[in-house]
Formats: sequence, structure tokens, C-alpha cells
Amino acid sequence: MSVRSEFTKGLIKENPVLRLALGLCPSLAVSSSVENAIGMGISATFVLVMSNLLISLVRKGVPSKIRIPVYIVIIAAFVSIVEMVMAAYQPDLFRALGIFVPLIVVNCIILGRAEAFASKNTPLLSVVDGFGMGVGFTLALLVIATVREILGNGTWYGISVTPSGFEPVLLMMLAPGAFLTMGLVLGFVNWMDQRKAERDKMESVVKAGFARSRKEA
Repeated sequence: MSVRSEFTKGLIKENPVLRLALGLCPSLAVSSSVENAIGMGISATFVLVMSNLLISLVRKGVPSKIRIPVYIVIIAAFVSIVEMVMAAYQPDLFRALGIFVPLIVVNCIILGRAEAFASKNTPLLSVVDGFGMGVGFTLALLVIATVREILGNGTWYGISVTPSGFEPVLLMMLAPGAFLTMGLVLGFVNWMDQRKAERDKMESVVKAGFARSRKEA
């Protein structure tokens, strides 16, 4: 497996939110603004990269019976670092994200990558995998937050981007708006997948027909 493929798979092919439907709770809760989405994405990416690295380094010395508690302790240590740094340098963002910062400890994306990948691969590939998954998670949050903030508040990253007569749809800033946006984004991704599958099928039929005609000639 190549470093490039390990990184890019988390962006689209195995995007944790849009493909694997993991980490939906923070994706719905903190995506009311682009600023919150970026803050959560960067925090989760840091924890993913560092926990993957450390778990990969100690994987051979951890007994299988206690591997999950060990992974959680490692993840919790890096989440504590994120909490303290954010509280010190970005207090407003820390208050806005609230309980979802410490809940990174039990984020199924992070624990899933630790168990499924970091515990079985080299430190380099584990770091690349964590970074790719983190960037993919951040991009998914950014897409959802962009839709919600523009429609619900008329702004993007706090900057007004709508005409003066625009009436914000306040529903988009509430929980129902989060579910609606998530459903539409996931539906669009599935629609694109279906179109690609149909296109690939058509191309294979054309190629098979062309090969048959050449063979008969």
C-alpha cells in the first residue's frame, strides 16, 4: 500500500462521515458554523494523527486483552492536550464546542482507526491514515457547516455573503436543519456514486462490444 493511497482514501473513498457514516453526532452538533466545524476538524485530526502514531509504536507490546483500554488512555491523553490548548488560546471556540471536545475520546472514527489500522501497520502509514481521515472529516464538516451557516445566518465564517434582502432560514441553525442538511449531502454523494456506477457499466458494455466486433472481423 502506498502513502498517497492511504492519505487520499480518507478524503473521498472512505470518508468517515460521507461514506462510512461515522462521527455523525459531532458532525450534526457543531456544524452550525464554519468556524466551529474547522475547530472540531483540526482538533480531531490532531488526536487522530498522534494517537495513531503512538498506538502503532506500542502495538506489539500491548496484550490483546487490554488493547482497547490502552487505546482509550492514549486517545484521552491527546484530547486533554487539545482541551488545554484550546481553552488557553481559543476560549470562545472552546465554549462553543462545549462537551464535544472531551467527547473526542469516544469518537468512533478515532477508536476505529486505532483498532482497524494503527494497531496493524507501521508508524508512517498510521500517521498518513490518521491525517487523511482527519482531513476527510474536516471537509465533511466544512460542507455541512457551509450549507447551514449560509442558509441559516447569511454568512460564511462570520462574513456576510448573501444579498441585503435575504431572509435567513432559522431552521438550518437548529437540530432539524442539521439532520436535513446531512440527509441531503449523503443523498447527493449516493447519487454521484450511482451515476458513476452506471457510467462505468456503460463503458464496460461498449468496450466488450467493441472487442467482440474486432474478434468477429
